[in-house]
Amino acid sequence: MATSPPQYPPYPPHPPHPAAEGLRHPRWWQRRWVRYGALGTLLAVSGLVILALVREQTGTEGFLVGLGLAVLPVPLLVSAFRWLDRVQPGPWRNVLFAFAWGACAAALIAIVANSFATHWIATATADPSGADTLGATVIAPIVEESAKAAAVLLVFLFRRRDFTGIVDGVVVAGVTATGFAFTENILYLGTAFGTDQLTGDRGIASVTAATFFVRIVMSPFAHPLFTVLTGIGFGVAALSGERQRARRVLVPVCGLLLAMSMHALWNGSSTFGQFGFFAVYGMFMVPLFGLLTWLAVWTRQRELRTVREELPAYVYAGWLGAAEPFVLGSMRARQIAREYAAYHFGKPAGRAVTEYEEYATALALLRRRGQRGRAGADFVVRERELLTELWSRRELARPALEYASRTAGTGYGCPVGPVAPVPGAPTWYGAAPLPSTPYNPYRS
Repeated sequence: MATSPPQYPPYPPHPPHPAAEGLRHPRWWQRRWVRYGALGTLLAVSGLVILALVREQTGTEGFLVGLGLAVLPVPLLVSAFRWLDRVQPGPWRNVLFAFAWGACAAALIAIVANSFATHWIATATADPSGADTLGATVIAPIVEESAKAAAVLLVFLFRRRDFTGIVDGVVVAGVTATGFAFTENILYLGTAFGTDQLTGDRGIASVTAATFFVRIVMSPFAHPLFTVLTGIGFGVAALSGERQRARRVLVPVCGLLLAMSMHALWNGSSTFGQFGFFAVYGMFMVPLFGLLTWLAVWTRQRELRTVREELPAYVYAGWLGAAEPFVLGSMRARQIAREYAAYHFGKPAGRAVTEYEEYATALALLRRRGQRGRAGADFVVRERELLTELWSRRELARPALEYASRTAGTGYGCPVGPVAPVPGAPTWYGAAPLPSTPYNPYRS
């Protein structure tokens, strides 16, 4: 006897959107392929121009040496930011855009603007030495941090669904700054190599070795550290409600100002005396690096805790299995589930479980924002999309997650198997944990 396909659990009510009537087709300049094409062309042109400028200043041989040395910290930094983003990883296209913007567009803006401003100040004051100092400590931090912040702003505005909190701001800002530092290091290392070629210095006493030690060994995190302050500001803005307009504007601006201030302090450290650089490095850079690292890891753990706290409501509504909130709230259990699916059902199944974990995490974070009155007007629509994505992958994901629950020993005492709905509980996302009054995602 033929069996009917499984039915969805009941959806939450779907209020009509105010703009649902009179929808219009986007104009040609609003189409996605036009925007992507324009952005890709801008980055490509910027890359070619910056390549020509750097090669002109360093020479071909210096450029190649600088490129070979500057690329060394890039995989480590990008991997660190991607590790931080593993709970709800953003799409790779955002990472590639951020790196390309930093390495091409932001670097080009910085070279042109810094050179123009320094030259103008030197001409106006007839003091080239003072102009160089002012350019390094004032002009460069303002120009460079603003150029890098533009990438964070673009992702915040046009990839809003991928930008949901502090971790997303840290990752986008950090990768952008990594790309910027990559191009800047090519310039500095290539120039240092050219200087050594003229003076005949070789080995550890060379300018190239000293530049490599300071920029690649001691402070590869410098530019990411500055710009991450801007990213945190945008992350806080992403967590704010739509009516908290002052907070959504002022907090990113404050983050940008802090980034500029730290950048100026770092650039000006050489003017503080013989040991000024080491004093700033030890008293400010290292503690700030440790503080921001702790904040980023704590935020990641908080996201996992949010998954464990918010998803049980969907268990009672019939969307998720009983053990899933606790498996999805453990990185070890999630990895076991992915490996189980890939081993027994193939790599496509492993990818399906990975997507299931990501959608479930996004659902938990969306619900948390709704609980706090910070959900957007598309709350119900977005929830429905995420639930549909989970439902379409449940056949592959649930056996893997149940196996991970038994194997990982999450220790939450959650049985594997169906859970009966709580008597009298709503049949949608507003199950047991919500207060008695109906939840309204559109409240202020």
